[in-house]
Amino acid sequence: MTLGAKTQRKARRLHRWLVPLAAVPLLLTASTGSLYSLLLEQEIDAFWLLKLHTGQFGWLNLQPIYPMLLGGLTIVVTASGLAMLLKPSR
Repeated sequence: MTLGAKTQRKARRLHRWLVPLAAVPLLLTASTGSLYSLLLEQEIDAFWLLKLHTGQFGWLNLQPIYPMLLGGLTIVVTASGLAMLLKPSR
């Protein structure tokens, strides 16, 4: 097995493991933000959605690191996906 094939295999393994973990907070942020905007247009104040959107999950407050977490997960998943796309395994 060549060095490129090992790197490709590691990128696929990382991507396969990280995507489900990254999808949860990214989808949560996207859905709560959209739903909050739609409800606000209907004059329904659902402030609790905004708290979820920004990373405050009840007693677990991730607000100080939540944007960096989302950004980091997005970058890692994108980079591992691009690594697989640009160097297809043979």
